[in-house]
Amino acid sequence: MADKRDYYEVLGLGKSASDDEIKKAYRSLARKYHPDVNKEADAESKFKEVKEAYDVLSDEGKRSTYDRFGHVDPNQGMGGAGGFSGDFGGGFGDIFDMFFGGGGGRRDPNAPQRGSDLQYTMTIEFKEAVFGKETEITIPRTETCDTCVGTGAKPGTKPETCTVCKGSGQQEVAQNTPFGRIVNRRACSNCSGTGRVIKEKCGTCHGAGKVKKQRKINVRIPAGVDDGAQIRLSGEGEGGLRGGPSGDLYIVIRVKSHEFFERENDDIYCEVPLTFVQAALGDEIEIPTLTEKVKLKIPAGTQTGTYFRLKGKGVPKLRGYGQGDQHVKVTVVTPTKLSDEQKDLLRQFGGVTGGELAESGHDHHESIFERMKKAFRGE
Repeated sequence: MADKRDYYEVLGLGKSASDDEIKKAYRSLARKYHPDVNKEADAESKFKEVKEAYDVLSDEGKRSTYDRFGHVDPNQGMGGAGGFSGDFGGGFGDIFDMFFGGGGGRRDPNAPQRGSDLQYTMTIEFKEAVFGKETEITIPRTETCDTCVGTGAKPGTKPETCTVCKGSGQQEVAQNTPFGRIVNRRACSNCSGTGRVIKEKCGTCHGAGKVKKQRKINVRIPAGVDDGAQIRLSGEGEGGLRGGPSGDLYIVIRVKSHEFFERENDDIYCEVPLTFVQAALGDEIEIPTLTEKVKLKIPAGTQTGTYFRLKGKGVPKLRGYGQGDQHVKVTVVTPTKLSDEQKDLLRQFGGVTGGELAESGHDHHESIFERMKKAFRGE
């Protein structure tokens, strides 16, 4: 545990951080370290560390426990060794069992066991994240064997209690030492710690009680979902053992970038070009939004880099009502091809204002036009 970093430190937050601050920090770091984006050698391990920290701190109960006990699981005694995402070691009860042959509680090897959680990364288009979508995914997972209903035994038979360990799943080995008689417990070699012996195994799962299957699942992506968000599908993870519940499926959303629109939380940003005449004299131009084309009035004397706000033209709020805004940045484009008459007129204008004519072109402005054309076409 000594090398396990504090979860608040992992997310770059203080212990008083709000739920929104935790979510925002997670999204930022998950986007930064996601292996599909970051090709550094340690990106995957950092991504897993960030996700583990978020899984704990975003859950009210887990966070409360972590704030009190840190990485130690209080339910497993002070001998625990591991974080919330791993298995904890035995507590004092196991230590007493090992050396003195009693005192601690034992886990029933035949008790139901919950299945493992699964994670699936889904990449969607920019506008699919804005408006939501329904889709179908296929995931490989283990499920309870239908032939033996999870027992692992051939139909018509059933597992028998191990005659060596009497169903406890453990064997005791006693040794006489100068310090006294020591009893050591270990997994039963006859039943591999299960407490049961299957003499006639199921022909489908070969005694495992579970089989690998390709599962098709319908997924609804809510409108307004952002990059790095997680969708939890309860019970769609790995199948449980011995009648235990299935784990959960976590779908991690990755959102593709858009050529014209950029997103910041629920707001949309874009850049549109203006001619020198439009900026100087004012105009009314047409702007593409996520759903339609709208008119935007440009005041006379508008400077390049000015932002205009289109209220309610942003992304639907994921939790709550309303939408964000669209922010339009205007950029004055310098003409690259002028007729002789146009050049003379500009020279006359420059003489009046004391300015000089610059004829150099800008590829950036040309790309703005291209991106804007695609946005008008709904691409």
